[in-house]
Amino acid sequence: MNRVTVYKLDEQGREVWQYPARVLERREDSIRLEAYFDRGEVDIGPVVLEWGDRFVETFYSQRWYNVFAVYGRATGKLKGWYCNVSRPAEIADDTVRCDDLALDVWVSARGETTTLDEDEFGALSLSPRERELSRAALSHIVSLGQKAQLPT
Repeated sequence: MNRVTVYKLDEQGREVWQYPARVLERREDSIRLEAYFDRGEVDIGPVVLEWGDRFVETFYSQRWYNVFAVYGRATGKLKGWYCNVSRPAEIADDTVRCDDLALDVWVSARGETTTLDEDEFGALSLSPRERELSRAALSHIVSLGQKAQLPT
């Protein structure tokens, strides 16, 4: 199957958003997708996400994060990476489901990192183990960003 529906869920497993995506690559423990931002402008601080921006999204079934390489609608150039701390994704033939844990990282095309939504993350009802795994994922993402090793 070359198309899937992505379901973004909150930490309780409730659907927040869904959107279609095209499968670029499947591996045993991950999937790489192409999707287009279908909302109006969203200012996340270090960058503005715009309707029509191209996202190349990598979801992992064994990692506590996912990574979206964001390409500008008008220029086609890499804006940077939007990285979500999340529970490992459930990847099926025609769906990807992922519990977003609010904590995010923006990595600019130059490798500068900005952590987002720490207050929202702090307010979630997570177990100590989930908090530990989430913080480890955050550190790993920042390290990958600084070494220019995030997927494109």
